[in-house]
This record gives sequence, C-alpha cells and structure tokens, in this order.
Amino acid sequence: MAIFTLRHAAALLLAFLLFGCGGGSDGTSGSGTSGSGTSGSGTSGSGTSGSGTSGSGTSGSGTSGSGTSSTAASVALVAKLGKPSRVLVGLGAGNSLTQMQSQSIHPDIVDTYLVGVGAGAWPTWNSPDGAYITYTAQAVQAYGATPMFTFYQMAQNGGGNLSGINDATFMNNYWGQARLMYQRIAALNAPVLINLEPDFWGFVWAQAPGHDPAQMPAVVSSQAECSGLPNTAAGVGQCLVQMGRKIAPNALLGFPPSFWGTSPTAIATEMQAAGANLADFIVAQTSDRDAGCMEVASPPSECAGRTGSFYWDEANIATPNFHQSQSAISDYRAALGNGLPILWWQTPMGVPSATPGGTNQHYRDNHVDYMLRNTQEYGDSHTFAIVFSSGGTFQTSISSDGGQFARLLSQYLTQGGATLR
Repeated sequence: MAIFTLRHAAALLLAFLLFGCGGGSDGTSGSGTSGSGTSGSGTSGSGTSGSGTSGSGTSGSGTSGSGTSSTAASVALVAKLGKPSRVLVGLGAGNSLTQMQSQSIHPDIVDTYLVGVGAGAWPTWNSPDGAYITYTAQAVQAYGATPMFTFYQMAQNGGGNLSGINDATFMNNYWGQARLMYQRIAALNAPVLINLEPDFWGFVWAQAPGHDPAQMPAVVSSQAECSGLPNTAAGVGQCLVQMGRKIAPNALLGFPPSFWGTSPTAIATEMQAAGANLADFIVAQTSDRDAGCMEVASPPSECAGRTGSFYWDEANIATPNFHQSQSAISDYRAALGNGLPILWWQTPMGVPSATPGGTNQHYRDNHVDYMLRNTQEYGDSHTFAIVFSSGGTFQTSISSDGGQFARLLSQYLTQGGATLR
C-alpha cells in the first residue's frame, strides 16, 4: 500500500477544503467524495541563498516565441489568460471560493492540487473519469479566475521514494492519469496553468548519479505520445511537456525547481535536461510554511525538523530576505534560458508580527505584506503572477488572517497593479 508524504496528505485534504466535493459548490454539479488526507507538512524548503540584484534572463523561444523579448514573454502569457496586463495575484489550497466570496476577493488565478496514483487518487474524486478537473475548473472560471492545477502524483510512494518511476505498472497508471488530466483540460477550451511535480525534481537531483536525471532509469517511451524519448527521469519531464503539447494546447506548463543545497545555476542544468526550458513559465517557491510555525516547530507534523532563521528581513539586509530570493530565481531563470516568465507559488499567508511564533492558523509571516506592497520588484524581475496559499492545514489562510489579504489585494488593484517586464 502506498504511503503518502506529509505534503501529499495535506494537499489531498486541502484540495477538498478548497472546492468541497470536487467543485460542487458555487453552482457546479458533481458529487465527488473526499479522500482520507490528514494534516501534515511538506518536505521541500525554499533555499534562497545568493545576493545581489535580480538578473534579466535571456530572450528566447519560450512563451513569447523565438526572438522576442523577455518583457514580451510575460505580457504574452498574461494576454493568453485574458487578464489585465499587470502582475497577477492568485490564491490556492486552504482558501475556498466561499471564503473568497464572503470577503469580495476576486483572484486572477485559483490553484488546486491533483494528488495520487491509482486507488483514491484525484481521478476518482468525482467519478472514475477525472470529472474533478472539469467541475473545479468550471467553478473557478465562473468566479472569473484562471484555473491552475498542481500535478503532484510522484509523491504516491513517499516523497523521496523514486522506485516507482522505473516500475511499468506504476508508471502506466501515472501516465494514464497525466493523459486524462490533459484530455480534461483540452475539453475546457480555455487556458489552464499546470505546475508539474513539486519536490520530485529535488529528489531526482539528490538521488540521480552525478545529479544527472538522464542517468536515472524511468518508464517513458512506452507512451504513444512520447515514443522516442529517453527512458530516464529527464525523459519524464520531457514527456510531460510533449504529452501536454499534443493533447492540450491550451495548457500552459511550468516546472518548480528545488534549490536543496546547491546553486540555482546547477539546478538549471538538471531542469534543462528535463525539458523545463521548453515549458511556458517557471514556478518559484518562497516558503511552504508560515515563519512562525517553523519558529515554534509546532505542530511537529508540519513545522518541525528545520533549522535557521525563518522570518524574512523586509529591509533586505539580514539573511534570509526577499532580495536574496528574487536573485536566486533570476539566476536560475538566466541559466535555464528561453526567457520564461515567473510564477511565485504556495506563498505563505501569515500576518507580520514582532513576536516570534503564533498558534494554529495564526502564525506570523510577512510574505503577503511584503510582496503585495512591493510587487513591482517582482514585476521588474519578470514575474507574471504570485499565488498565495497554505502549505499545510495548520497554516494561515484568508479565513484566519484578519482580512490582511483582502485589504492588501484591494490596495494593490486600486493602485493599478505592477507593470510586467
């Protein structure tokens, strides 16, 4: 029997907290049943080492097309979404449409996890044919937002357990569900953002011989859409892109690099091998937990086991700070090539405080405050969107932030938003 990682279990529960019965609320149909997810924490960190000013990346073929500028890539992607030409703001897991409605919050993007492989996985949440995607996307679209799905299947056997990628039974199920996701998205006939396998690429980096995903065996070429691709972990990423392009041209794809103990430039080499430079955008993660939760290391299921300073310095002098994070992603983007625009994902939602720590769903953090007050910094470094969400079931959300997100988003929009670069 497969064992969920703590992030995996939390993602499953949060997906149902977000839309209840697969989007059956907000006027959409569907009677899906929830899974058995328990609260927990993710395993990924957000390594933000590095300093200096953000780089500008190179122009290339990515979203904008060959020979166009980096600015055009951000503008073109936002135009594909049919959204205003500014840095977009989204919400994800732990923030329900009902809660958004009650506070008159209208995000540009709403993100939902797709979790698991086989029995109990996301294709069964409404029916055996993946209707969860359709109901969820329709509910999000009816609310005026672009759907985003975080495709999180590789954690089925445990986040660091990569034995499944070279197991034909597991991977045939995996690819069957990937194909189903793309088919469901294609049928929507509207743009959808997809975040491809958080954490997985960090584990590949750690375990592949020579940190080279091309040296780690995997089942890939058995899929009709991917015949001819290498049977390696690098081929997994390439197949996710190639399958998406063939089945769902309305799908916009992004890969999330994991900066776990190495440089952004080194990770870019890995991600190029996996085809991340052929995607439409880069997924950048700030931190998957409120700082206060990690400061008190409680509850242990979500916030224990990490060391260091967690509350970022708004003055951008002490470590960690926001400019270091921006610089790391800019370095990665430049090394990856193709001038892809950036989406910041699963950004924690706590409220600033001079007192460390906090309590369940009321931990301190300053990402929302800083990033919605200084959004132009992100626009200037080729960000096209920032998506805020709980990284676990005990973290702060719009239901427990005292109206912080609603107030700052309103201020951001009233001021006209940050310019895309």
